[in-house]
Amino acid sequence: MSKPQYALITGASAGLGLAFAEQLAAKKTALILVARRAQRLQKITQELTDQHGIKAHYLVADLAHPDAPDKIFEQCQNNQWPVHTLINNAGYGVPGDFDHVDWATHQAQLNVMLNNLVKLSYLFYPAMKKAGCGGILQVASLAGLAPPTAGHTLYGPMKAFVIKFAHSLHLEAKDFGVHVTAVCPGFTYTEFHDVNGTRKRMNSLSKSLWMNADDVVRQSLQALADNKPVKINGWRNRLIALMTRLFPDKLIRALFQSNIQKYRQRSSD
Repeated sequence: MSKPQYALITGASAGLGLAFAEQLAAKKTALILVARRAQRLQKITQELTDQHGIKAHYLVADLAHPDAPDKIFEQCQNNQWPVHTLINNAGYGVPGDFDHVDWATHQAQLNVMLNNLVKLSYLFYPAMKKAGCGGILQVASLAGLAPPTAGHTLYGPMKAFVIKFAHSLHLEAKDFGVHVTAVCPGFTYTEFHDVNGTRKRMNSLSKSLWMNADDVVRQSLQALADNKPVKINGWRNRLIALMTRLFPDKLIRALFQSNIQKYRQRSSD
């Protein structure tokens, strides 16, 4: 009997990560769920196993630590869990101005959303390339395509890098049967804004700007299956991205700056 091919999901204990796990489990995909919260991961893993009859495992890891990717990869190797699909989903926002946030907080965010995203891709991609199949889904954001903002200083630039990185790797991988896609959701109903303390101001935004996590995940998995280099989730977000390309830079920056402070928390707020 052949061994199952696993999808490894980071940030799998809540939000988009949990939605990815649920939708893939419904497709009978074997799972490796990665996050920091052991009890929650154990509960989710057991529920998905019982409900869908799949093989599912969890790894407790904090991607803020530089050695986390190596430990994750080593455990997959030691347990003979071949990773067919890597979903780099873990991420969060850090409110405040750049110099008002301590360096340890910046470094942790850079590790979770940039350095270790690249390292996990670097570790798992070669086996996919050798096998001639597989996929890497990089969860970016509309923020990576929008003009820069004051507050949450590193978030947009990191997501912009993720988009460019995914597109470059897509071009390298497409001739070897490996799919690589960056997905760019906008405002999505998850606990993301509860974690970074901006829920109150986010609730003041029009509900028409929001998408639900299930729709974002469904679109994202389809984009990976279709091997699209970049997928912008939702027509409103695609319109915003188009505006940033077509409108004069000065105008689009002015439009964004006039509205951005509604949901970008500054250190003086």
